[in-house]
Amino acid sequence: MGSLDIRIYLLSNDPFLFNNFIHYSSVLQQLILPDMGEKANTQILPAIAVAIFNANGEILLQKRKDVNKWCVISGHVEFGETVEHAVLREIKEETDTTASIVRFIGVYSSPESQTYSYADRTVQYITSYFEAKLSEDIPVGFSNNETQELKFFHPDNIPEELALVNEHWLSDALERSTGIFIR
Repeated sequence: MGSLDIRIYLLSNDPFLFNNFIHYSSVLQQLILPDMGEKANTQILPAIAVAIFNANGEILLQKRKDVNKWCVISGHVEFGETVEHAVLREIKEETDTTASIVRFIGVYSSPESQTYSYADRTVQYITSYFEAKLSEDIPVGFSNNETQELKFFHPDNIPEELALVNEHWLSDALERSTGIFIR
């Protein structure tokens, strides 16, 4: 599949085509990487991230328990689910609220911001980034096994202790006049 074909898939904003693109590119990478001499413990996996704004234009950040740092709501796409379902599931799991998807912001695959090293493997995530709107208020003081704290921040007052994220995550979410970002 050429770069023009990929752009057509991504820019079509068709969830079915996009989900198939993410699935098949992940499968293809897993088949090709071992033949390229890469380590057997490397993977490319689909993931999601979500920008959620309140009425004051502040963005919701989650202080994650696993890394003790702030980031947008994010997570893995589980086998058998669409990226849209993964977005709504992760919001429910990490905030105990429901939401609706507002728009697709972009796809992020840069190894510098999308590669995580774990004890048994290294994973490069292909992250689909969305904006969503909460349908209800977050329960006061909510926390669970993933979420230490949830808080809305003004874009000019983002905490310094951020988890590994793409350098354009906030500017891309705030930019509404352009199309889809591919980073």
